[in-house]
Amino acid sequence: MLEKYLKQTKFSSYEDFMENYQVQVPEHFNFAYDVIDAYAETEPDKDAILWTNDRGDVKHFTYSEYKKASDQCASYLLTLGIQRGDCVMLILKRRLAWWITMAALHKIGAVAIPATHLLTDKDIIYRCHEASIKAIIACGDVTILRNIIKARAFCSSLQHCISIGPTVPKGWDNYWQGLFNAPKFVSQKGQNLATDNFLMYFTSGTSGEPKMVMHDYSYPLAHIITGKYWHNVHEGSLHLTLADTGWGKAVWGKFYGQMISGATVFVYDFEGKFEPKNLLKVIQDFKVTSFCAPPTVYRFMIREDLSQYDLSNLEYCTTAGEALNPNVFLEWKEKTGIMIYESYGQTETTLVVGTYPWCRPNPGSMGLPNPQYDIDVVDAEGKTCAAGVHGQLVIKTGSKKPIGLFKEYYRNPALTEKAHNNGVYYTGDVVYRDEEGYYWFVSRADDVIKSSGYRIGPFEVESALMSHPAVVECAITGVPDEIRGQVVKATIVLGKEYKGKEGPELIQELQDHVKSETAPYKYPRVIEFVDELPKTISGKIRRVEIRENDAK
Repeated sequence: MLEKYLKQTKFSSYEDFMENYQVQVPEHFNFAYDVIDAYAETEPDKDAILWTNDRGDVKHFTYSEYKKASDQCASYLLTLGIQRGDCVMLILKRRLAWWITMAALHKIGAVAIPATHLLTDKDIIYRCHEASIKAIIACGDVTILRNIIKARAFCSSLQHCISIGPTVPKGWDNYWQGLFNAPKFVSQKGQNLATDNFLMYFTSGTSGEPKMVMHDYSYPLAHIITGKYWHNVHEGSLHLTLADTGWGKAVWGKFYGQMISGATVFVYDFEGKFEPKNLLKVIQDFKVTSFCAPPTVYRFMIREDLSQYDLSNLEYCTTAGEALNPNVFLEWKEKTGIMIYESYGQTETTLVVGTYPWCRPNPGSMGLPNPQYDIDVVDAEGKTCAAGVHGQLVIKTGSKKPIGLFKEYYRNPALTEKAHNNGVYYTGDVVYRDEEGYYWFVSRADDVIKSSGYRIGPFEVESALMSHPAVVECAITGVPDEIRGQVVKATIVLGKEYKGKEGPELIQELQDHVKSETAPYKYPRVIEFVDELPKTISGKIRRVEIRENDAK
């Protein structure tokens, strides 16, 4: 499959990769027809997906079954009046119907909008208004259904609410019944251009309302690097990315790049809170070979007795979503023998910086540039920063949009122009690169703390605090100070064994610990203990809310 889209698929070094990696994008590329249906023709019995849940159910979903089900779904949606360009929201958790429906929407040219089950009725109303959503397809979770029902009366564009069950509310369409009764699908292969609207996400920004990020049909091809050269999957790989389908990480790790690269996507569909013991048993029992999860998941897993699990089939581990604490990297390697390969990207992009098979992971570093993007670190005047100097990460695009970069903020040309202008896309993230060319995350641009002339990024202080056994979670912000301009504040969630020990002695211990782990001027002069941190619905810490509460 890769040979159809890459001029060269094997590389001897990172330098060879940077110089010779090139994706060939067909004019009418459509992932559903050109990958899923192509596999169904050449390897019909190949597993596209291996799905299991926390009740022990297992489903091997072959490409032959995938083509048939996505054709039925595409036909069904057409009978409902869903047409090319229409926006359809999916709230399907990790149900198999998500993969079927995504492919069906691709086949008919409608715009898929994956969404989290954590949306409230107000969130749904906002999204329907902004994107003129025509249909919502949801799993039969009572809370999800209730929120959609409450929102529906205020969403004039919303013509169809579809449930995959087991509960199908009155006045809703029945998903599986619709697929069963759908007429034979007439293929629309070749009708879309690679530049057409394809997939949209509402970003869960740490400040302001969510933005609508629109990608085009070439987007899956940009994830070849994600699957093949970051996750390092191959024919025969069984890859698990731990992510809900409502987030961009799902298409990063549970769909496009992995399938194009010949791997089988493994789906662990569980309800409720993540339990590291259950996850480790699943990895063991199903012989998962490639695994990706946020650093937080690794932090919980290394607290378990890993010697109780047979992880011998696990070949490769990766992480993204937040910067990886070096201590977690080292402990995971010590206990499993496997290094964790990190990367960085945004909803607006695919993988921008990563650690590839030819590169030595540098614990805590995002890695090295992706050859698809021409990146730089610039100061406020747009000049390139020297090694070690903090600046904003940008992607230089020239006159042509690179593959993987978003088309636009949908229906918001002013915001699009602000972020992407004069041939440069501004990520809004502060980073630096070291003498070897490795990139290191510092903070969002508006999270930098300026104290006594120093610029302090939250992550470096958070990393120091997280290495103390008392700290489960923390957020670093700046608070106003008459002498220093700002001082560093730590908002901390303590572990169970430290609850009730909040006081001067623990504060001093934590301050001394930070001083021993990083430059002393970065230590938190103010510490507040809380039960939980304010977060977006995607789990990102809302430092802006902490700052606002402090200001009040």
